[in-house]
Amino acid sequence: MSHHPKLYIKQGCPWCQEAIEWLDQHHIKYNLIEVRNDPAAFDKLVEISGQTKTPTLQMSDGRILADFGVEELSAFLGL
Repeated sequence: MSHHPKLYIKQGCPWCQEAIEWLDQHHIKYNLIEVRNDPAAFDKLVEISGQTKTPTLQMSDGRILADFGVEELSAFLGL
């Protein structure tokens, strides 16, 4: 089982693309989960975050950052 964060995205979402680029630039590994064409993944997104917006980041310790902008990532990740 991976201990990397899970990044829930919707293909074509500009905020999701920014999150991917930010995480990549900071060499943070993550598991990418596209929810638009995966009903089970979409249901999991709603279950963990209480909403349907992306990007949403789920940490292995259970913390959730839902519907975020990249300016929130440093503080959330403790960087």
